[in-house]
Amino acid sequence: MLRAIIFDFDGVIVDAEPLILKLTQQMAAQEGWSVSVEEYYQDYLALDDRAIIEHLYRSHGRPVDNARRDALVAWKSGAYAKIIENGLPAMPGAPEFVNRAAKIYPLAIASGSLRSEIEHLVGCLGLRERFAVLATADDVERSKPDPAVYLKAIERLRQIPLLRTPPLLASECLAIEDAPLGVSAAHAAGMKCLALTHSRPRAELAHANWIFDHFKEIDLGRIAEEFG
Repeated sequence: MLRAIIFDFDGVIVDAEPLILKLTQQMAAQEGWSVSVEEYYQDYLALDDRAIIEHLYRSHGRPVDNARRDALVAWKSGAYAKIIENGLPAMPGAPEFVNRAAKIYPLAIASGSLRSEIEHLVGCLGLRERFAVLATADDVERSKPDPAVYLKAIERLRQIPLLRTPPLLASECLAIEDAPLGVSAAHAAGMKCLALTHSRPRAELAHANWIFDHFKEIDLGRIAEEFG
């Protein structure tokens, strides 16, 4: 039985991935490294900022410098905050789908972005009140594909009166993702996952339970039936 929906954020609700790619490239350049478009979407999609920098260190054969990592995370966060001051465009169909789904199910966001970024951007879209729960990079130590952020979202959803009795199970939640590592994280948390081809081709999302190109194609009634 489907009882709650948990959304990834960047590339699912807001069109943020091209901007995050650009900032990742600028961040890497400060250390003399480069990140191609394909490298970003293949290796860094779904990682939070800390995990991106740690991956850069490892991929260049250098031990992680924690102080420098934190400085780079702070730089990226500051640069991103200035750029998104007036918000970002929603992914096509996302606001309509969120508004429709919120009439039926409690909704959450589980993302590697910072809480301040998510709060600001969903507020700009007029969607903040649609999400009962946010789980963010501020809440967990490990980035996707680790399931920690999804498990945190489920834990918080269980505090909602509607989902307390019986206690919400991970198997009763649907994750909505755009990244292969995000699909893996959802499955590791014990959830079924719907993938959107916003960022990666279908072939790379084949491990998802459902795959759609656009929100407008999603039939929530049919998916709920397939949950059993």
